[in-house]
Amino acid sequence: MFSLNQSVRMRGAAGEPIPSPFKGLRKLDVEFRRGDFSVVCAGGGTGKSLAALWLAVSSNVPALYFSADSTAATQLSRATAMITGDSAKEIKKKLVSEGENFEEYSDALMKRWWLRFNYSARPNPKEIETHLECYREVFGIFPHLVVIDNITNVDGGGAGTAEEYTFGLEGLCDYFNEMARETHAHVMAMHHVVGEFSSGNKPIPLSGVKGKIGRVPSLVLTIHAEVDGMDGRTLHISPVKNREGFTDPSGETYSSYEVNTSNLHITDVQEEVF
Repeated sequence: MFSLNQSVRMRGAAGEPIPSPFKGLRKLDVEFRRGDFSVVCAGGGTGKSLAALWLAVSSNVPALYFSADSTAATQLSRATAMITGDSAKEIKKKLVSEGENFEEYSDALMKRWWLRFNYSARPNPKEIETHLECYREVFGIFPHLVVIDNITNVDGGGAGTAEEYTFGLEGLCDYFNEMARETHAHVMAMHHVVGEFSSGNKPIPLSGVKGKIGRVPSLVLTIHAEVDGMDGRTLHISPVKNREGFTDPSGETYSSYEVNTSNLHITDVQEEVF
């Protein structure tokens, strides 16, 4: 039991925003605060993993990324492109080709030495906890950012029915929310949407989140994409739940970002939001 004055000391690092490259979201008071749990939802292949990796690379804070949905080759190629500005496709060719030398990127990658990955396809809570403790053992601190990509890849136990599936997702959300509180990390989980919005080409409301798990997270973002037919891609990110600022559950209010499909840099399209 703590008084208000004592609560100042108990807060620790909780509430501090990590640096964010998404200027449009910051205008809507969307911050990725330490000690909070967020969920980012989109259809498959829309760009939610790309946005999460861009945050992890650009923020340059201690980060632990559980990449159950993407292989080491994919994440390494993407992250190297983001850091160096080189083409992700050319980087991947060098990575997988025996005749090319990938060592030219070593110095650049060293600059993100406290960004660490786990590539288990089906991690369970015990494995996640072990890696968190290992991170603290190596660096002396917990990561400031933890990415779970995707939450449905986490082995939280069997779910034989739709009701058990939803309960399992809510249980995982409670677990990650508690993790954020205890470690003072911002825990961000990627998640899917219901079939109506799986194409990823129209705004996704809070009701479109698969499993209706909006109760626990302090922040829920949905992402839909716009493709111009010439390999151009724009991501629209909607704050459909936000305890700390603006929210629009319909998903119709969003900030927009252009994706450079070569080096995977994500930049604000313009200052205003829609």
